[in-house]
Amino acid sequence: MKRLLAVLVAFAIPALCADNPMVSNLVKHWQTSKAYTLAIADQMPEDGYAFKPNPDEMTFGGQLVHIAQANGFFLSKISGTPSPIGKPDKLGKASVMKLVSDSYDYVIKSVGSLTPEQLHAELELEGTTMTGYEALMLAADHTTHHRGQCIVYLRVKGIKPADYRY
Repeated sequence: MKRLLAVLVAFAIPALCADNPMVSNLVKHWQTSKAYTLAIADQMPEDGYAFKPNPDEMTFGGQLVHIAQANGFFLSKISGTPSPIGKPDKLGKASVMKLVSDSYDYVIKSVGSLTPEQLHAELELEGTTMTGYEALMLAADHTTHHRGQCIVYLRVKGIKPADYRY
């Protein structure tokens, strides 16, 4: 059984190389996620960036900053490079959208240059051990979760969100 597993891993590792279509597809999905997240962010008027539907929630701008900082966090852990994503001085629309865009640029660049070793390396994240690939899936899921909250905020404000993109 161990030998079969070793053979499967030997074939799987080249499939995850940066020159492989799998990594290209991951990059493509992060590019789509960037465009969709920025479309949602752009729909909220400037004064809506301070909006939150109840006191226990983050503001709309806070949700987007959280997405950006988490993008930086996850990819820095996977790639082993320091995250360039900080916190904007202001939570206005322009500065938040720039931060989100910059975070996606960092993700897209990092994902495009991940090695098989980085994708298979075990990391300690969120109180558990996972591979770099699993952490990348967690990062995408995290983004989807918080972007979905932004969509609800738009709807509460009477704004029809942009159509879903995948």
